[in-house]
Amino acid sequence: MSGFVEKPEPLQVPGLVHLHTGKVRDLYRDEAGALVMVASDRMSAFDWVLPTEIPDKGRVLTQLSLWWFERLEDLVPHHVISTDLPAGAPADWAGRTLVCRPLRMVPVECVARGYLAGSGLAEYEQTRTVCGLALPEGLVDGSELPAPIFTPATKAAVGDHDENVSYEEVARQVGAETAARLRRTTLDVYARARDVARDRGIVLADTKFEFGFDADERLVIADEVLTPDSSRFWPADGWEPGRAQPSYDKQYVRDWLTSPASGWDRASEQPPPPLPREVVDATRTRYLEAYEHLTGTAWE
Repeated sequence: MSGFVEKPEPLQVPGLVHLHTGKVRDLYRDEAGALVMVASDRMSAFDWVLPTEIPDKGRVLTQLSLWWFERLEDLVPHHVISTDLPAGAPADWAGRTLVCRPLRMVPVECVARGYLAGSGLAEYEQTRTVCGLALPEGLVDGSELPAPIFTPATKAAVGDHDENVSYEEVARQVGAETAARLRRTTLDVYARARDVARDRGIVLADTKFEFGFDADERLVIADEVLTPDSSRFWPADGWEPGRAQPSYDKQYVRDWLTSPASGWDRASEQPPPPLPREVVDATRTRYLEAYEHLTGTAWE
């Protein structure tokens, strides 16, 4: 089993109806029908929502997403209406709250990969493919791919595991036209973000997006974009294919959980342990470094 180690009780805010508690975000609806997304400091790994939070994480995700939304608007519209705090909301929601247009969400995680890592590496080592796409021989952990690829996954509920699927399966589920739009938009956004990150000394190895359709049937990018939760960010000056890469993302937490230091057996179905202070601090530092390197702005 997996899911929340300790599921939080949603806050009750006058004028807002609680809709869903996700791995990181809490979702509400306001009286005007808009969605209110609140990014918590929760950390998820290996399909578990851990019992330990990372201070400022939700604000980093929100502020970095807003920064990226501005730089992607000419490629794809986003769902944000406002960053104003709803009346009666707790002060802690400041900086981590987005008021958004409701969308008809596409039930697909749209993943773009420019480098070989994670589940893509594991599949490649077995079959020389990723999501059914054939790749050349000789690639290793961290290799740059000949060209970025679209490797979609199913959108799983909390506690379930996203499963990589083929493009053909996506087309079967959502239709050929929508599948083609998802692939094209995903790769266009990845290419833009990869170039922006590269100029700032960061390798954007891979990332995932979520899309939905608005009332005018426009494809809209939603949730978060290009954050350390949804992306692999590697320092460009430390990139060296053939080994695990240093990173500005949650890989540090994954590595600790699977190390002897944690005492946790991932296959045991027991919940993971709390994170020690040094892991919390090091993870927070990595998230802040990602924000500061990308935006060129010091975290306040």
